[in-house]
Formats: sequence, C-alpha cells, structure tokens
Amino acid sequence: MPLPETDTAPTRGRVGVLLPRDLPVREVLPFARRAEELGFDQIWVVEDLGWRGGIAQAGPILAGTTGITVGIGIMPAGARNVCFAAMELATLAQLFPGRLIAGIGHGMPDWMRQAGAWPDSPLTLIKEYTTALRLLLRGEPGPAGGRYVRCEGVVLTETPDVAPPVVLGVRRPKSQAAAGQVADGLLLAEPAAPAYVAASLRNLGSPSDAGTPHVVTYDAAAVDEDEDAAVARVRDALSVIGEPDWAAHIAPLPFAAELREHRAACADARQFARTMPAAWVRQLSIAGTPGQAREAIRARHAAGATSVVLAPTGPDAPACLDSLARVLDPHS
Repeated sequence: MPLPETDTAPTRGRVGVLLPRDLPVREVLPFARRAEELGFDQIWVVEDLGWRGGIAQAGPILAGTTGITVGIGIMPAGARNVCFAAMELATLAQLFPGRLIAGIGHGMPDWMRQAGAWPDSPLTLIKEYTTALRLLLRGEPGPAGGRYVRCEGVVLTETPDVAPPVVLGVRRPKSQAAAGQVADGLLLAEPAAPAYVAASLRNLGSPSDAGTPHVVTYDAAAVDEDEDAAVARVRDALSVIGEPDWAAHIAPLPFAAELREHRAACADARQFARTMPAAWVRQLSIAGTPGQAREAIRARHAAGATSVVLAPTGPDAPACLDSLARVLDPHS
C-alpha cells in the first residue's frame, strides 16, 4: 500500500553545500551561517564512521541558522533503532518546521561490518526501516514486524506538523527501485554526472506517492577564474571512483570502459586521479569558472536533480565556500 504523501514537496533548481566532515569543530557553525548568508538553499551533513553524528550536527546547525534547509545524508539503517531515530527526527522537525531532510542508506559495507551492523539482506532492512520511519514521523502506528524492524503499534506522541522527507542514499538499481516504492526520493553520492542522474531516475520509476520525488546529488566542486586550477583542485576527491563500489556511478558514462582501463593501468588511486583526462574530471565534478560550474549545475537539474549539493575541495573550506557561492550569482 502506498504511504501517505510527505508534506514537503521538492523545488527544482536548489543548490546546496556539503559540510566537510573534517572541518574543525569551532568552524562548523560559522560555516553553516556563512552558507546561509551567501544564499545556499541547503546544507548537508554526513555521518561517516568515526567522525561526527548526523543528527547531532543537524540540531545545532538548525538552531544556529534561520531558514536554510539541513539535510542528513546519510544515516545507516543498521545503526539506529527506527523508533528512536523517528523520535530524534520528529523533534528536530517540530522545532524547525520544513527545514529538515532525512537521508537513509545502507552505509558503507566495511564500516557497517566493523560496527557489527551489516545485515544479511541490506535491501530488506532498508525497505522495512524506511516504511516504518515514514509512518512513525506522521504519527501513524508502526507496521507489523518484519525480518529486521519490529515496531508494531508504536506511536509517537510528539509529531511535526511537516513530516520531513525521507530520501534513500543508495547506488544500485534494486535499492534505487526500492526508493521509488518506500521513500520520498534519492540522494546520489558523488560523482553524480547527468547520465548517472538520469539512469538513477529510470531505476526509481514512478514514486510510491503522488508528486515529484526529491533527487539530491553530491559532487566534488571547485570554482576559480582559472579553469585548470579548479580542475586540479577536485582531482584528489575523485581518487576512489575507480573502485568497485562506485561502478554504478560510472556505468552510464560514455567513457566508462576507458575509465576502468585507466584505473587498471594505474598503480594506485592517487595516480588514477592525478592522470585522469581533464575532460573526464569536468564531467565527474562541478569544476571550472563560475560560468562553467553553473552550466554543470544546470545539466544536473536538467537530468532530474531537484537539489545539487557542492562538496568543497581544497585545504581552506571557508574560502572554498565563498568561491563556490559565485555560482549563485548569474553575473559573476
């Protein structure tokens, strides 16, 4: 049975920024406030094992800003009991209506195994988890117990007026199809070239609810009047994309076979990224002059993204944030 429609509908053309996971703690709130001041629509926080918690970051950022949307991307389904995750998210959504997006994913397999939280069937878990989470956030009783998720009859007393959208941060076709069945959309990790966005939307199919699905993309980003300098700055961020976990991102690209051959010929990931043709780098990131970066963002929106999120690259995140904001000014 289709779940009730989420109250918050996506708006095409959003541009957000990713909070660097290694940003010194004293810079987290100033970075978020500056992102809002510069005009970004959204700021997204990550939850990578051993770094900072997603919900714990989202709360202070929501409190320390006035209107910017905060996305959590992603919380692994195996990391938290769904009832308590729903309580945390519902509280944030009550306090800051319409400003929260919750991303759920499988989590990186090695990290989840290390934490003892990798299930035998990640697909079953994420479908059960997302179904239950969205019902609970709307004040409806938890569904009948499944293979992994058991919250039958649980009802949240405190629920938000605006239920936050729940998007799935997943890569593979079956998981993306599941997002069309049980979630409000997709979060596509970097690199999210337009061809990958389009392929992911085909996998998503018709959403379970009426309306346009949220489709959020991440991409390594650098903006500079010197196009070559911007391209050079994003290269290290692309070092992992030749590894097997990123195969789904690469498969739809016209140079996929050549990229795989290039990775096989390189001694390591660093050499792979440093010697990748610049034309590939431009397609796999948002890098170049302000005009070129705006065009890359437009291409992702045209492919179906509702929010394009820029991941700053380079050692000075605040300075990078200011340079990325030039994409928001059509006259820059």
